[in-house]
Amino acid sequence: MARNIPPLRLLVAAGLSLVLALLLLVLLYVTDMALTVWQKLAEAPAVFVIGYALSLMAVAAGGVFIIWRLVRPRRPPRDVAAPPVPPTEDELRQELASAQERGMDATATVAEMATLEQRRASGEVHVALFGEVSTGKSALVRALIPDATTQVDPRSGTTRRIERHVWRSAAGDRLVLVDMPGVNEPDGTLTELSTDEALRAHVVIYVCDGDLTRDQYAELRNLAAFGKPLIVALNKMDRYSAHDLALVSARIRERTGRHAGVDVVRVSAGSEQEVTVVYPDGREEIRRRRLPADVDALRDALQERIDGDGEALDELRDAAVFVLAKRKLDQTVKRHRDEASGAVVGSYTRKAVVGAMAAVSPGMDIIIQGYLGVGMVKELCRIYDVPVREVDVDQVLKNATGRAGKALPVALAIAGNSLKAFPGAGTLAGGVTHAVAYGLMFDSLGRAISRTLETRGALPPAVVSRTLEEVLGEELETRARRLAKVAIQKTGGDDKAAGNA
Repeated sequence: MARNIPPLRLLVAAGLSLVLALLLLVLLYVTDMALTVWQKLAEAPAVFVIGYALSLMAVAAGGVFIIWRLVRPRRPPRDVAAPPVPPTEDELRQELASAQERGMDATATVAEMATLEQRRASGEVHVALFGEVSTGKSALVRALIPDATTQVDPRSGTTRRIERHVWRSAAGDRLVLVDMPGVNEPDGTLTELSTDEALRAHVVIYVCDGDLTRDQYAELRNLAAFGKPLIVALNKMDRYSAHDLALVSARIRERTGRHAGVDVVRVSAGSEQEVTVVYPDGREEIRRRRLPADVDALRDALQERIDGDGEALDELRDAAVFVLAKRKLDQTVKRHRDEASGAVVGSYTRKAVVGAMAAVSPGMDIIIQGYLGVGMVKELCRIYDVPVREVDVDQVLKNATGRAGKALPVALAIAGNSLKAFPGAGTLAGGVTHAVAYGLMFDSLGRAISRTLETRGALPPAVVSRTLEEVLGEELETRARRLAKVAIQKTGGDDKAAGNA
């Protein structure tokens, strides 16, 4: 008995047969064309064949390059740094305890952690209002929560302050809306204040009143990169046509599209509009009419964010605060190391000047390759927590000696000029000039070592040598005059002149 084949299978088989036939025809056509071209190339001059081959290679390379440009991964914008990886709370507290044990003033970091603990205990949802000056943030607050209780943050100033508005949402959530100063002030102080508070918040509302500038896009992407919910509130929308608003909204979404936590809403905090009233007798009068506020879209977007995963909101907030606290702790550590290393370099430089003056034959060995150089390197390594066993002290000093030796003639000339600022210094022995020059070399070496330890966390001899060359060109005259004062005082020279330097 013959089997019945389903019509659908017959249709598929017919389609495959047609596709196969077309592929065979294309293959035959391409083969025929290739053979024809090959035959003609065989009869053509060698110069033509070479040119033809180069043209094919150029076209192929260009096509590959275009395809690569289309499919390659896009790099993040250059004006936005990748957000640092947040430390865990245990790691941060261990670093904080270590800094305090070493006598560092970590008050700023302690305050951040204390504020975090308070906010965790309160159970409040903090919402930060972020944006530039005159974008309508305060008016937006009044429109959004007209009956909120206002609290002034005690950490802020008196006129440019942070205001905290406390209220309960329609769903019963206790919210704190933080109204911050506008960013991009000339001195940058308010920008830092507002950015820090934005990192402490659960949700950030970024307020703008039109298309964003390059700086605003950078701020927006930097905030969004932390992963916390971000709502872009396009304010004063009554000033723009529906078409303009759509273009601005689309552009903002496009430039922040890789961050899933960004919403764009249109709002109006209310504004005044001038209208002309014409009376029957022909008189005209200009009146100002108050337009109603429209913040429903913002209120809905905010409530939607709060109604999401509360635990995730807390985790994102905590991670951002840990980054902020770590940044402040790093600043504390850097400041402490700068002060300690400066004191060490200054102390050893003064000893080097005195030692050079006491030497019968002053030379670079007493400064760089001797006891003082080794001692300074070891103390600086302890300040920057670099194990001394990992540092080839002899190689560092040997390389530095070669670099400093080339700069010695210039240092001697500068040292001689610096002594002219002190009346009576010309009667002193010539060894003072050499001592000041060697002091410059030693001071420069200490600065180069400190800078290398800070930036590299190690002490590669080649890097120290390159850094030493840079330091040898920095403020030589000022440093030479300071060292000349030390040298003159040690020789019992013109103390009065030295004191006036």
